[in-house]
Amino acid sequence: MAKKLIVVGLDCLEPSYAFEQWADSMPTLTRMRKQGVFARMRSSVPPITIPAWQCMVTSKDPGVLGFYGFRNRKDYSYDSFVFADGKAIREPRVWDHLSKAGRKNIILGVPQTFPPRPLNGVMVSGFPLPGTEENYTYPAALKDEIKTVCDYIPDVEEFRADDKETILRDLIAMAERRFKLAAHLLKNKPWDFFMMVEMGTDRIVHALWRYTDPNHRYYEKGHKLNNAMRDYYALCDRLMGELIAPYEKDPDTAVMVVSDHGARGMDGGIHLNEWLIDKGYLTLKERPKEQVGLSKLIKAGLVDWTKTKVWAEGGYYSRIMFNIKGREPQGVLDPGEVAAFSATLADEIKSIPDDKGRRMETHWFEPGKIYRKVNNIAPDAMVIFDDLRWRALGSIRPQPGLPLWVFENDTGPDDSNHNWHGCFAAAGGGIAAKGQLDPITLYDFAPTVMKFMGLDVPSDMQGKPVV
Repeated sequence: MAKKLIVVGLDCLEPSYAFEQWADSMPTLTRMRKQGVFARMRSSVPPITIPAWQCMVTSKDPGVLGFYGFRNRKDYSYDSFVFADGKAIREPRVWDHLSKAGRKNIILGVPQTFPPRPLNGVMVSGFPLPGTEENYTYPAALKDEIKTVCDYIPDVEEFRADDKETILRDLIAMAERRFKLAAHLLKNKPWDFFMMVEMGTDRIVHALWRYTDPNHRYYEKGHKLNNAMRDYYALCDRLMGELIAPYEKDPDTAVMVVSDHGARGMDGGIHLNEWLIDKGYLTLKERPKEQVGLSKLIKAGLVDWTKTKVWAEGGYYSRIMFNIKGREPQGVLDPGEVAAFSATLADEIKSIPDDKGRRMETHWFEPGKIYRKVNNIAPDAMVIFDDLRWRALGSIRPQPGLPLWVFENDTGPDDSNHNWHGCFAAAGGGIAAKGQLDPITLYDFAPTVMKFMGLDVPSDMQGKPVV
């Protein structure tokens, strides 16, 4: 009998919690780890939802995929960006390979699957999804069927907000409805491969980390939300246990649990563009009257490109763009000077201390050096501050000379960053109980699925089977 596989993706599931501190609260995952294999799974560079999930299901790095985050440069103008939704995907995903081999697929909520594409099976698109009024399913008629099952929530609104109890309520509702829909699809649709992703495990770390982690700067002992994140992890574990229970005794069916990256507490943010201004690398025609993102100043024509060598976008990591002569419309960096300038800038950024004067473990990545190839327009470099303990702030403030370090996010309340390792666990379907594996990478996921399903691993996949 052909093998069947259930994959439950829990975005941003942190292994130090799921595998260690809260293992007793997650009996389903703990049982899987004891009965099969598990590992910390190294994420992509950058360790961000987009591109990480697509790196996982294609076994291709961001350079091959041709997108490097949510927003990517459309051309070499200063203000032209394109959002990386499902239309950005050019490489076959694991279910495309399975479809070609005649296997039936159910795909639910995997990021970057909107708009949905035909496959041998059914698909419910995941984040980013404009809304359920869109045609977000394949086939289209599935949308009406979903309405008879639940009021599907593709993502919570405003998870960076002050009303934490409302966010928590919405996260619980989203998880309960997604797993209810998953159970319906498994029961009523033919399948060989099932994959779902729950986004709530990501949203909750950004919303509630300060109440969870005693080491966080703003931790409040005795707060009523101290255990909310652990309880949410337990909820997802229970819902997963109920989902897979009918299939656990089938010797030909295996279950995998994966996350695209983990999470860690965030110490604060560093105003990188302010630092570039102080260094003379970025020049404004005038400062804004209130704090705004640099992109708004660019659109308003308030950047003096004739005196600007580099600018940056903020986020959990920073994308660095050079203003190169002959490439950008008003480029000033001579192409022959770029390599030396890049090396100097990298050293200078790595030397930025934290708020206490401590040298940080800051990473400087150049796409051409870390990816197999570089498609479309990549940032010239990516900066990760202090191994993901600090985020990069791209905004500009009205006054010069303010501290570079701030302890509140500039795009709404957010107490955590991502972390380098997510989770991997697999059990059932003849998977041997080998316990903990050496750390693997998310590029190993798709080859592992292909091998388990009895298919050849495509030669251009960048990972390897691990079970």
